[in-house]
Amino acid sequence: MPVLEAMRCRVPVVCSNTSSLPEVGQDAALQVDPGSVKAIADGIAAVLSDAELRVRMVARGLEVADSFSWDACARTVLETLVSAGRDG
Repeated sequence: MPVLEAMRCRVPVVCSNTSSLPEVGQDAALQVDPGSVKAIADGIAAVLSDAELRVRMVARGLEVADSFSWDACARTVLETLVSAGRDG
């Protein structure tokens, strides 16, 4: 949720390249190795020092955030539950 919230608030996102974050952030987030202080610092520095990168990330972030919705989430959960009920 924090990645999408940041994108909706027009904040460029630097996040981990592990877990579900790459799937959520997609190509709108700058993904870094969370175990590397240098990678994190370099990612933050890139976003702070490159105005064009920030503009691209914010624009793409809004697109990515718009692709997620509570309606779609609810439909997916319902479909999963219905499918599990048929299989069980």
